[in-house]
Amino acid sequence: MIQVQNLTKKYNATTVLNIQELEIPKGQSFGLVGNNGAGKTTFFSLLLDLIEPTSGGIINHNVAVNTSENWKNFTGAFLDESFLIGYLTAEEYFYFIGELRGQNKADVDALLKKYEEFFNNEILNTKKYLRDLSKGNMKKVGIIATLIGNPEVVILDEPFANLDPTTVNRLKKIIKELAENPNVTVLISSHDLMHTVEVCNRIVALNKGEVVKDIMTSEETLKELEAFFAV
Repeated sequence: MIQVQNLTKKYNATTVLNIQELEIPKGQSFGLVGNNGAGKTTFFSLLLDLIEPTSGGIINHNVAVNTSENWKNFTGAFLDESFLIGYLTAEEYFYFIGELRGQNKADVDALLKKYEEFFNNEILNTKKYLRDLSKGNMKKVGIIATLIGNPEVVILDEPFANLDPTTVNRLKKIIKELAENPNVTVLISSHDLMHTVEVCNRIVALNKGEVVKDIMTSEETLKELEAFFAV
């Protein structure tokens, strides 16, 4: 379970995030939606201890993320291409991440084989450095690297952006398969309401850093969200 208590983030006098209480149960597929500047990436950055909270904190499976690094043992995340190492090839990067997570080369190869269709022959065996890949292919690498070591918590920021329609559909299939595992908690942020509703069983909407909707996904969820953001 991920627990948020009295969490705020301020820059000078501006409050960019203010979540007093939020719980994400283990095994839930959780979607975070909102306009630009709503606080989605700020929340994920706090969850990954990339920035310090102004007040409060986040507990990830009984670990306070800003006072211990033990959460890293069971958490995988990809926010943007800054997570990659540009001077490595995709294979070199995957094996590097695997080593960090206690996976040998055979373990990593088995995972990569599972996602060959997702790579669409554009990632492996190309001898390209990551910095020379398209934004979409960088994203593919980052997303699959997140899954190395079978993390219990998977965090993806705007995973559908810069991907072609075929790859989006393949990614939705991957996320749905992850969400079927009761031991895996999946957190996704996105501007795309339709994709997010399709793969998440709970949606939280942020506006100006605060939770304005918290709903379990149903047949009416997409219409409800579209109506809310149309105002």
